[in-house]
Amino acid sequence: MIENRRGLTIFSHAMLIMGIMVILFPLYVAFVAATLDNKAVFETPMTLVPGTQLLENMKYIWINGVGVNSAPFWLMMLNSFIMAFSITVGKITVSMLSAFAIVWFRFPLRNLFFWMIFITLMLPVEVRIFPTVEVIANLKMLDSYAGLTLPLMASATATFLFRQFFMTLPDELVEAARIDGASPMRFFRDIVLPLSKTNLAALFVITFIYGWNQYLWPLLIITDVNLGTAVAGIKGMIATGEGTTQWNQVMAAMLLTLIPPVIIVLAMQRAFVRGLVDSEK
Repeated sequence: MIENRRGLTIFSHAMLIMGIMVILFPLYVAFVAATLDNKAVFETPMTLVPGTQLLENMKYIWINGVGVNSAPFWLMMLNSFIMAFSITVGKITVSMLSAFAIVWFRFPLRNLFFWMIFITLMLPVEVRIFPTVEVIANLKMLDSYAGLTLPLMASATATFLFRQFFMTLPDELVEAARIDGASPMRFFRDIVLPLSKTNLAALFVITFIYGWNQYLWPLLIITDVNLGTAVAGIKGMIATGEGTTQWNQVMAAMLLTLIPPVIIVLAMQRAFVRGLVDSEK
């Protein structure tokens, strides 16, 4: 029995509201800055009342890009979407098939192979990124979608999560499939895949946001402005030296980059939450 304490309830709600305000206030400031001209942004203190320049700032960025000799921002958004979607589909496919092979196929050293995959989680990204860049350069995949996406498709985390879920499926399913003469891939397609829908939805959302927010990797791989991504492209808007940063346009670009992940989360919200809950059972 949970004791209902009014004071504890009020305190919990107050902390929740405070946390929401801490998270949303910077986003609100960015939104306000995107609605102003650059002169108003530099006023001290900056107003917290939205202006009227939002659509104008977004239109300018959308058409003209983030700086001199820059691709249009819509092209950067398209590149980011291609990158995020390709990474998501590739990562889920590779991870599911890897976990399926480790759980359902009996071959020597299969657990060793799994732990070799899992141990890569202990390696910081900074340790792996420069050798990976060298490999991509040797394969002549710089300035290409393949170079942007292929190295990020392998995931020890997703493989581990699918393995844990597959291990909860009863062996009777396998025996029934064998009796019916189903091949391993038919068993995967007709039984395992439908049972994994909620997990797929959760990983799809997480992986898409992961791919969309990639910053360092595109900076190292891409030099062609027509292949630049939105998140990495915003860096080009920050002036260095004696230049002046157009912060109203920076914030407008930032708001544009928020739109696709928000749409994905809202569209898949129920399946995403259900997948997270099922993965904890």
